[in-house]
Amino acid sequence: MPDPTDPSKQWNLSVESVRSGFCTPKVLGGGGDGAGDSPENGEGGGGGDGVEDYEVALQSAYKEAKATRAGVHAPNPLVRRLGNAGDEFEAASLVEKSRRMCAGGTVLVVIEYVFDGSRYRCLVTDPDLASTGLLHGSFTLILGGVACPRAGNPRLNPPVPSEPFADAARDFVEVRLLQRELRVTLHGTDKSGVCLVGTVHHPRGNIGAEILKKGYGRISDWTTRLMSPGDVPPLRIAENGAKRANLGVFENYTPPTVTGASEFMGTVVEVISGDTLMVLPNGEIYDDESKLKKVSLASIRAPRAGNERTGKPDEPYATECKERLRVLAVGKAAKVTIHYEKEIPMGPNGSEKRQFGTFAVGKRADLGEVLITEGLANTQRHRDDDEKSARYDELVAAESIAKAAGKGLHSEKEFKKKAINDLSDPKKAKTYAGSLQRIGQTKAIVDYVFNGSRVKLFVPTENCFIMFALANIRCPQPSPSAAAASRGQARPAEPFGDASKRHSRMNIQQRQVEIVCTGVTKGGVMTGDLYVGQGAQRRNYCVELVASGLATVDQRKIDYGEAPKVLIDAQAAAQNNKLGIWSVKQVVKDEPKAKTYDKADETLVDIQISEIRSGNHFFFRVVGDESAKVIDDSLKLFTDQNGIAGAPCEIKAGKLVAALFNDGSSNSWYRAKVIEKTPKGKVKVLFVDHGNMAVLSPATQLRPLDVTLGTDQIPAVAKEAVLALTKVRPLEEDDGIDAARMFQGIAWGKELKARLHGEMEGNVVVTLYASDADAPSVNEKMAGEGLARLGRRDETYGVLDRLGKSDSLAKLMKDLKGAQEKARKGRKGMWIYGEIPEEDED
Repeated sequence: MPDPTDPSKQWNLSVESVRSGFCTPKVLGGGGDGAGDSPENGEGGGGGDGVEDYEVALQSAYKEAKATRAGVHAPNPLVRRLGNAGDEFEAASLVEKSRRMCAGGTVLVVIEYVFDGSRYRCLVTDPDLASTGLLHGSFTLILGGVACPRAGNPRLNPPVPSEPFADAARDFVEVRLLQRELRVTLHGTDKSGVCLVGTVHHPRGNIGAEILKKGYGRISDWTTRLMSPGDVPPLRIAENGAKRANLGVFENYTPPTVTGASEFMGTVVEVISGDTLMVLPNGEIYDDESKLKKVSLASIRAPRAGNERTGKPDEPYATECKERLRVLAVGKAAKVTIHYEKEIPMGPNGSEKRQFGTFAVGKRADLGEVLITEGLANTQRHRDDDEKSARYDELVAAESIAKAAGKGLHSEKEFKKKAINDLSDPKKAKTYAGSLQRIGQTKAIVDYVFNGSRVKLFVPTENCFIMFALANIRCPQPSPSAAAASRGQARPAEPFGDASKRHSRMNIQQRQVEIVCTGVTKGGVMTGDLYVGQGAQRRNYCVELVASGLATVDQRKIDYGEAPKVLIDAQAAAQNNKLGIWSVKQVVKDEPKAKTYDKADETLVDIQISEIRSGNHFFFRVVGDESAKVIDDSLKLFTDQNGIAGAPCEIKAGKLVAALFNDGSSNSWYRAKVIEKTPKGKVKVLFVDHGNMAVLSPATQLRPLDVTLGTDQIPAVAKEAVLALTKVRPLEEDDGIDAARMFQGIAWGKELKARLHGEMEGNVVVTLYASDADAPSVNEKMAGEGLARLGRRDETYGVLDRLGKSDSLAKLMKDLKGAQEKARKGRKGMWIYGEIPEEDED
């Protein structure tokens, strides 16, 4: 090679290395006697063998190096201690010390070997690290932001071939980096903690960007997370250029195709999870669920909600993330940019093609970035060849900021899930019903829509979920869900049921509303009014549904004058305009009616109480009933003929038998119906002519009854009855015992007047009077003392509907309401605490 000091002369690198003491010849002591006899710099005196001349030159250089004590021949030769990362020193310590001690935060290294286009073997030569023991440390460097194809290994058996473009990438890097002393910025380490990730600073530019421009590699997302956010965009630009030109590894690349428009405007209807939304595109009419588009936030991973049925809990911040996305998006216009599509597994039976995109709402360019900035979601860890959001680098930068601030998911504090009281259970709902009614108007968030008028609400002030139904109206039944259909619990859809549900989904789903609770059903569903909108836009949602022809006013409320006039007027307008439900012919259902007494039969009768079961449940006998005298005489004769000895008889529930009973004077046979067998071998019976019950021995206290004495020949004398429109506490409670005692004091052993309204569930419904029918009834007196009360409105209306319209029942209901209110204000009986006794609703 040319002599560096005199280009006109040739310079033998091996000879000069020996002369400088950097190495020694393999064969020592050969050649001429002195340096003067040997050719200089390997140049022979002419005519000799070239190999021999070369050996002579080496020996001459060797002797000269020994004479001058150069290099390895020095008395104290220079010794360099080499170390390997992971063995002699920690790779992370090199990162930390290079940032703190090296000029510009970059470490000087020599690229000793190139494994492939993005992995190199480096030797530290930075003098700033001489005092740390890291000088001449050897480590593997992974080029930050770049992943090149892996080079093969021909020495293995069988040989491993190189991946496409791996050799081209390695050659490209070797020409520019191999054996060069360059500066490197170290960003961190890989998972093993042995290899370091860094950026190589070449005098001509960024080697990573140049590799990507040629298509010799892809962006490595996991290494970009270690880099400064400002260093990533040039890499992304270079990769996109190679994709467009189909260079290198992107030779077969085609841009992702999406179904439909890649960008559209729409209204967010629902937030399904912390990263998935339902959108109605502008220009589409929401007349079918298929018009909604399900779109997930691109390159975002929100905490997953759990599964209550499988016992899987929510991931930390799952609820908070979904709630924040709801506040940001629901009901608002959004610009949706679709970046890619994926097949999402949906259980064992198939998958769903899901679109992923960016949502821009108002001044927020990307809702996903907002969630990440607040620590409520993470960026998705994509594979290097996966499609990703066009704003992926901004998302990664936002995540770095959230991590540095320790927000949300990145906080070191232990996550504590907020406990929310779920009042979907009927018993719990009834317990809290009083407090929800007392607070009056309150704000709530619609969590789910079951049909047009029934929803699930979250009440923030009470920290509870409730089932809520709009009072005074009814919406038609929508189509059943797939889950309900699979369980066989599907109810057929009614006309405009789906339209009514869609209207509610579009207008109140996941929106903030105001509610006023006025009652609770037997199933634990709160009822009341719901208001949507604010300011001048605030409106009664019940009126909106009725006026749109998507709901009807409860006919019972209209009949009894309890339906608000505004609802009746709205329904009349919808009927006149033939809107919604009223555009189709109404079908009148033929429902079986319970046995009732006509108004003419609703007369007063004189009765005597024969048995008291509770404060409003009893048996009575009509005074002057001829069948009572007939059966008493017949059973007396039966006793005289058969004596009082028992006899074998069939013991079966519902079977009528003769049962022995001591009335205080003697044992006699009475008609009795078998109720059940007891575990101890005895039989529980009901004496049908008196109403009392007893547990008897079948061998000594039962015998067959003559066919002529059956209830089909002589009807049972005692009638089972209840006080109309009243409810009392059970006998297990003090108020229940007090109610029974008061009823006993008023009614037992006396002739009373009773108005028989009809039969319900086998019981005669009675209004009872102690003397004159114009005086307050026993029903009213019991309510006035706080020992009885009206049932729920739906129960009361159910009784009124089944028994038919009756002026006496209407008057009784009014009297009971007045007496009950006085008892409540006076803190009497069950109203001692002034509260609605929700526990009595069962």
